[in-house]
Amino acid sequence: MSVEILDGSTVRSFVEDEGAFNSSVDGRFAALDADHDGLLSYEEMAGELMSLRVLEKHFGVDEAALEPDELAMLYRGLFARFDRDGSGDVDRNEFRAEMKEVMLAVANGLGFLPVQMVVEEGSFLKIAVDRELGQLAKAA
Repeated sequence: MSVEILDGSTVRSFVEDEGAFNSSVDGRFAALDADHDGLLSYEEMAGELMSLRVLEKHFGVDEAALEPDELAMLYRGLFARFDRDGSGDVDRNEFRAEMKEVMLAVANGLGFLPVQMVVEEGSFLKIAVDRELGQLAKAA
C-alpha cells in the first residue's frame, strides 16, 4: 500500500487511455480466470470479491453481521452486474465494460479536487496514478 494524491481526472484519463486501461483490466481478468476458459464463473469472481471485502470496503456493509445466505445473495447481485447478458459467466468484454463503469463512478466520486488516499499496489487506482506520474515525467 502507498499514499497517493489523485483526483477524478487521474482516473478518467486512465480509463480513456484504452490501451492502458484494457491491458490492466485484461491482466486482472486473466488472473481471475483460474480454468483459463476465457470466462469468469461466479466462483472465480466471488473468491476475489470476498477476499477484498468489496461489500464492506466499498459499500459499507458489515459482512460479519450478515448471515451467510444474505452475504452470498449480495455477492450474487454484484456478480450479476458484471454478467450483463445473464449467461452465468462473465466474458472479457463484460468485465471491461463493468470495470469502466466502476472506475468512472470512482472518478466522479473523487471530483476535481486532489485527495490523498491509501491505495493498494496493483490496484487500478495505483495503476492510474503511476500512469499519470509517468506522463508528467516524460513532459518535464
